[in-house]
Amino acid sequence: MNIKNLLEGNITQQELLNYYNANVTYVSLSRGIDGFVFNHRGIYNIIVNSNLSYYKRKKTILHELAHIELSHLDQDKTMLEFNRNGFEDEADRYIKCLKESLSNNYCENFKTKL
Repeated sequence: MNIKNLLEGNITQQELLNYYNANVTYVSLSRGIDGFVFNHRGIYNIIVNSNLSYYKRKKTILHELAHIELSHLDQDKTMLEFNRNGFEDEADRYIKCLKESLSNNYCENFKTKL
């Protein structure tokens, strides 16, 4: 079970959240902060800015799920901070690649099984 299954419509967002032991909380955040994810006691908590449009909230959830799927939060805390911008770019590239793979079933440069 992965994001590609969600994008293909084979599973619901809630099914994927359950699979990853994750939940989504909508909170009013400062402008420029769309969302973030953190792990607390084995539960992934995805925080999404409630001021965003419906589409932007969905896009933010996908982005935060990409961090989970790519194991970004499993990194050493000092390495996580050092690689933060790289991880942000990688999560964006991963979602873009998955969306493109819906038509050609191929996603290059990512270790995650499609």
